[in-house]
Amino acid sequence: MLKSVAAGPQNVTALVKALDSKAPTVSGHLGLLRLGRLVSGTRKAKTVEYTTQAANLKALAAGIAKLTPKK
Repeated sequence: MLKSVAAGPQNVTALVKALDSKAPTVSGHLGLLRLGRLVSGTRKAKTVEYTTQAANLKALAAGIAKLTPKK
């Protein structure tokens, strides 16, 4: 889902098609990603377009990298 949203702004309908999933499932996952501040939504007429929050994703990746054992 993050990969799809990172490619450009996506609404739930587009994500449902891209992920071959159901709207309630996609909406639920987007809600969790919003709570984690990894995506944000902008209302466009009757839909919401979701985009990634690059700075927060980079911070998450850096945190995960610190947990990974060095070889």
